[in-house]
Amino acid sequence: MNGSDTVHPELQQNLTEKLHLSGVSPSRQRLIQQALENVNRPGFRIEPSAIVPLMKPVTWFPPMWAFACGVVSTGQNVTDNFSILLRGVILAGPLMCAMSQTMNDYFDREVDAINEPERPIPAGKISKQASWLITFGLIITGFLVALSIHPYVVVIAFVGVLMSHAYSGPPIRAKRNGWFGNLIVGLAYEGVAWLTGSFSITQGIPSTESIALAIIFSLGAHGIMTLNDFKSIVGDNIRKVASIPVQLGEKKAAILASVVMDAAQVAAISILVAKGSITSAVIASTLLVLQLPMQKILIARPAEKAIWYNAFGTLLYVLSMMVCAVGIRP
Repeated sequence: MNGSDTVHPELQQNLTEKLHLSGVSPSRQRLIQQALENVNRPGFRIEPSAIVPLMKPVTWFPPMWAFACGVVSTGQNVTDNFSILLRGVILAGPLMCAMSQTMNDYFDREVDAINEPERPIPAGKISKQASWLITFGLIITGFLVALSIHPYVVVIAFVGVLMSHAYSGPPIRAKRNGWFGNLIVGLAYEGVAWLTGSFSITQGIPSTESIALAIIFSLGAHGIMTLNDFKSIVGDNIRKVASIPVQLGEKKAAILASVVMDAAQVAAISILVAKGSITSAVIASTLLVLQLPMQKILIARPAEKAIWYNAFGTLLYVLSMMVCAVGIRP
């Protein structure tokens, strides 16, 4: 935890010029300059109303959904296992995913000051010291909830903490390269959450099909993360974060994201066909076909439509996850 970080002198020196070249308005530039001062200001500050925004509830859904998919894939009665399902989705979303977001906001506070100066730390509502208090609180609470499910789930939760730090923090800081960072997030949000849901119900090794789908949809989530990086292009360019849109350009990044997500769904559908789950395969295929015209719009105007596609096109992708989970049940 390098809490003594300061804004790099070269960033301060060239920031105004770089922001101007990126088309940032003067009023936005002043907001960013203030945010850069806030992120490393000494002292302990915490506004209670900023705690939930720091945890980014909008990001909780994917791991919660993946955990539920893992539960459904076991074929066990969901009603009989509702308590485990409830604790699992709380663990996956409001605890472990929220923890990863607060940890990421700490390590990314200078990038967020440029991309999202309204975030709690850049806005001066929560100090970097207070953000770590929140992070540790989520970790401890997460471990307790995991223990209530099964001792092995505590081990999985610990692995999730390590993955979060590997993504955001030194020395690895995988998010500095979109190829690796997006992979870690996909595995954590989709694969680990899915397999944890399966294990929590059966307390045994998940089925081959369940493991295969967890891996497939994790790899497909690489595309979702690429689309998420479009909103951060300005700050990533300035801070030399090699996200996929920065490396490939907007159009190629949109094409790659679409291809990766489509390939994952084709692979999942092939598993359904091999298992003889034809109805589920037809439904999953229909969901995939519906995404294609939306992807055409995305590729034509990637920067403008990335958020739109993440809201609507990605919804069809995650619906396909549940369809496939149903299709592989014993």
